[in-house]
This record gives sequence, structure tokens and C-alpha cells, in this order.
Amino acid sequence: MGLVNTKKMFEMAYKNGYAIGAFNVNNMEITQGIIDAVAEEKAPLILQISRGAREYAKNSYLKAIINVVVEENPDIPVAINLDHGDNFQTCKEFVDDGFTSVMIDASSKPFEENIRITKEVVKYAHARDVVVEAELGQLGGIEEDVVGVDHDDVGKHLADPNQVEEFVNKTGVDSLAVAIGTSHGAYKFKKEPKLAFDVIREIADRLPGFPLVMHGSSSVLKEFVDLINKYGGKMPNAMGVPEDAVSKASKMAVCKVNIDTDLRLALTAKIRQVFAEKPGEFDPRKYLGPGRDAIKAMVKHKLHVLGCAGKATECK
Repeated sequence: MGLVNTKKMFEMAYKNGYAIGAFNVNNMEITQGIIDAVAEEKAPLILQISRGAREYAKNSYLKAIINVVVEENPDIPVAINLDHGDNFQTCKEFVDDGFTSVMIDASSKPFEENIRITKEVVKYAHARDVVVEAELGQLGGIEEDVVGVDHDDVGKHLADPNQVEEFVNKTGVDSLAVAIGTSHGAYKFKKEPKLAFDVIREIADRLPGFPLVMHGSSSVLKEFVDLINKYGGKMPNAMGVPEDAVSKASKMAVCKVNIDTDLRLALTAKIRQVFAEKPGEFDPRKYLGPGRDAIKAMVKHKLHVLGCAGKATECK
């Protein structure tokens, strides 16, 4: 069916109380693990490419891999999203390159400048049937080039419900990533976070039917952290967003949940395990393969946390 944008996905997710998993891809094995899980669970899918991924693998390679995903899985609606585009020119390049969704992240700018930049991207993208995600408020933590506020200050930089109507009306944006207390990376919190569900609820009341997005939402699953630490890693204080909180948000107005760190942890944990148990191993297929399998199992689990397993047909 070719690449799609997220309009129908978000419409059905909002109506039926679930969220679409948006998974960041950096290489072939990660992408294969994701699509194998999604195909078996018959879920809709958003694949994302960040600046770090583009610098590592080149957009042309990643786009070619995703084209294979689409060609070999015609029954799965797949959207491709630019993650954290930081200016108009970057977003324009990815619209022109065939992406069906772009995120313009001007959340670190003053409110009026965020509106101006986002509006410019929306005007260009909508003329080409590409949807646009923007961001209000600021997340914590660091992931690649995305530097948020200090973890301890996350609660001071939540999205302001009083701004959302003006922002959406003036920009025409299609979805909104809202800061609700989540954080990028594996070391998100010093103690279990309390997400601002009241903020989600108030924004939903002000913008009924409008899709929201959660960034920084990996759960930093203990099984993978434990494996990494067991086999020589040092991640004693890694902590993410509890899955019950992600699931709760997915039943509200949140229609897209970004997952990246959990993919990295699954791959790294299995590679470390293979190297520890078979120190003479040098065949990449013998350690990347188990990593790919771990990603597949983890993604299958996440699709049920988000509630989008089995929803591919209704999102076409």
C-alpha cells in the first residue's frame, strides 16, 4: 500500500483509546526486529529517523531499508517520520525526500518563534500531503543531539495548557508532543516519575479529538539493564517511564509514543551476553541476530502495552 501519513492512524487511535508505537531505526537489524514484531501482531507502525541515525547510517540507506519494509508488508500501514527536525530547511529536505511525517522541534525557542517556525514547516508540508508534529514544553535528559532540561527541573517545563489552542490554531499543526514529565535517555529519573496526567486531560478538554505525542517514553526495561550489568556494563541507576503510565496515557489523548532507548538496550544486552558467553565469537551474524530477536520480542510486548496490536486493518 506504500508509505502512509499518520492521519488515519491517529484518528483511529484517538477514537478507540490506544497509541501507535513510533520506533527509531539506526540499522537493518533494528528495523527487521521492529517490522517482524509488527507484522506478527498486525499493528500499524511509525518508523523514525533522527539526526544521529542520519549521521551514522545516511538517510539514503535507512530510507532504502524502510522501502523494503513497505514492499514486503503490504498489509501493514507504515509511516516514516523525521524525528526532531530543528529548522525549516531540515524538515523541507525530508518532505522532499518522501517522508510522510516530519517533526519540527522549536520548543526551546520563545513561544512566538516556535509558532512562526512551525507554521512555515506546516505550510510547506501540507502542500505535499505530509503531516507535521511540533512540541510544547521541554523534556529532560539527553538523547543524541536533543538536549533537554535538567532531570530535576522537568516538572518546571511542562506544556502549558493555556498555550495549546493558540499554538494549534495559528500553526495548523497535525499533532503535538507535549512535555508531561518524561525524559530522554536511559537515566531519566532518580526516582519513579509521576507523569502529569492532569496536563494531558486539560489539553484534551481544550482540543477534543486532537492527537498528542509522548517523547522520552522508553521504560528502560529491567531485564535488559540487568543483562548489561551482568555482562560488564555499568548502568546501576538507569530508570525509565513505568509501562502502566505509558498504557494509561495511551488510553487518553496520546496517539503516538516514541521508543528508542529500549531498542538500544535490547540490542546491547544481547550482544554483551554473546560476547561474554562466547568470547571467541567474531561473526556479526552470531551476535546481531540475537540482538534482533530481543528487539522483536520487546517490540511485540510494547505493542500490547500501547494497545495497538491487531489494529493494522482499521488504520489503513
